Amino acid sequence: MSTHTISREVERLVNGMEVSDGAGVRLLRVLTHDLQRRLDPFLMLDEFRSDNPDDYIAGFPDHPHRGFETVTYMLDGRMRHRDSTGQEGLLGPGGVQWMTAGRGLIHSELPEQQDGLMHGFQLWVNLPAKNKMIAPWYRDIPSVDIPEQQTEHGSQLRLIAGQVGEQLAAIQRPDTEPLYLDVHLAAGQEEFLHIPAGHNAFLYVYQGELEAGSHGQAVKQRQMAILANDANAAGIRVSSHEAARFLLVAGKPLNEPIAQWGPFVMNTRAELEAAADDFRNGRF
Repeated sequence: MSTHTISREVERLVNGMEVSDGAGVRLLRVLTHDLQRRLDPFLMLDEFRSDNPDDYIAGFPDHPHRGFETVTYMLDGRMRHRDSTGQEGLLGPGGVQWMTAGRGLIHSELPEQQDGLMHGFQLWVNLPAKNKMIAPWYRDIPSVDIPEQQTEHGSQLRLIAGQVGEQLAAIQRPDTEPLYLDVHLAAGQEEFLHIPAGHNAFLYVYQGELEAGSHGQAVKQRQMAILANDANAAGIRVSSHEAARFLLVAGKPLNEPIAQWGPFVMNTRAELEAAADDFRNGRF
């Protein structure tokens, strides 16, 4: 069998943990602190999902970040972003915001109700030590600017980050070289999705269920499957009896120390203490 068709297998299934964050927003935290080394460079993945505005309408008031990137992907609803650099943007359904906190900023993320629905994800991506103190930056990408592909089997790929074949996604990032796809898997079909060699990878099913890997491991709705690192495997084989939707995320590990205190992610304790001191003294 060609290495081009050898599939990674599911190493482990993870069930998310219900948490409350911001001003009482209820979340499912899927990628937790204990998985940061295994899934380097990814630090966290949250799913927020509710049709009850009381669960989310207070949002995430002013809070700081330093040393990593946040990727917010909206499926339903709208989120307004404001930050200490004076930037403001409104993220709509299907849109993505990619924010590099770098040396630090203070921002807020406040839902703006649309038909009662709020559903989306926030992924945290680490920055290498050399870039942790770069200037903050962010980009809002409306849904219409996210490239899409139809497969020969009728599935749809939304290309948020990385590259699929010759098609570049909406975002490319150095160092971690992330792949971030939203996959709408057609009913009764099988797909083989390529993943760069050496990348840590996982998939997260947010609608329906599917089977992953050559052994057909069942992955249910709201489960994350950590994909084994196999030098001979070129990607992941997925199939589903019914239509399913999932995120496929992969990245090049940084292999650097991770020191985290809440919204600050650095490499050493001393750097964390400096971040806290800078925040307390208004230097963000």
